[in-house]
Amino acid sequence: MRINLIYPLAIILILLLTACGGTSPNTEANAATTNEETTLTVFAAASLTESFTKIAAEFESRHPEIYILPNFAGSQSIRLQLEHGARADVFVSANTLHADALLAAGLIQPPTIFTHNRLVVITPAHNPAGITTLHDLAQPGLKLVLAGPEVPVGRYARQSLEKLSHPAMFGAAFQTQVQQNVVSEEDTVKGVVAKVQLGEADAGIVYASDVTPAVADALHVIKIPDEYNVIADYPIAVVTGTAKPDLAQQLVDFIQSPAGQKIMTEYGFRTGP
Repeated sequence: MRINLIYPLAIILILLLTACGGTSPNTEANAATTNEETTLTVFAAASLTESFTKIAAEFESRHPEIYILPNFAGSQSIRLQLEHGARADVFVSANTLHADALLAAGLIQPPTIFTHNRLVVITPAHNPAGITTLHDLAQPGLKLVLAGPEVPVGRYARQSLEKLSHPAMFGAAFQTQVQQNVVSEEDTVKGVVAKVQLGEADAGIVYASDVTPAVADALHVIKIPDEYNVIADYPIAVVTGTAKPDLAQQLVDFIQSPAGQKIMTEYGFRTGP
């Protein structure tokens, strides 16, 4: 009798385990495939963190079946990632230099400029160095933080300093004097903002859009006149070889639509030609 009872109990146990147990390998594979098919990976410049987070949320609300997976970093970094085989669906840079290089390598489709940015000088709100004008950036002993020259905002900052060194402005020695005050070169514009916000630097040069509500109270802003400023052009492109070119293009189109451009304007970017 004991033997006769064991087998029915074993069968019942197997059935229960099958019904209540973990997902089978095939089910897991199907779930992963479905998730991958509805996820758009976006490699975007760090200065787009806030605006693209809002854009992703808005796009997902209109397309509940799609999930946006952002990768925010310096434009030079996301370019390097693509060049070394990283997989993405959309690429967005803070300058045309990195986009042009990827296009020449066949790694992205022809990009379009979808928004613009401009530079400002920031100091801690209490402004310990007493910086009130752009000329004060050359005062001896000042601790200035810039992004590295390979980072778009770092490149733009140096171009602006070169403009300010015109004889009609501050003179040829100005740029040299300012660069002698550079104590750190950051990998992203967010790194510059953080150093100034924490009082680890007396000043930094960042994008106007980086003075977000989250940090505005901790910063003092000095504007750079248009004639000495540098306008940053932001290109966007579908990545070559993406398995979801139509979905990727939908996202690019949304970013360039009136709804997407409205969000960019809300976050301090400039739209239009």
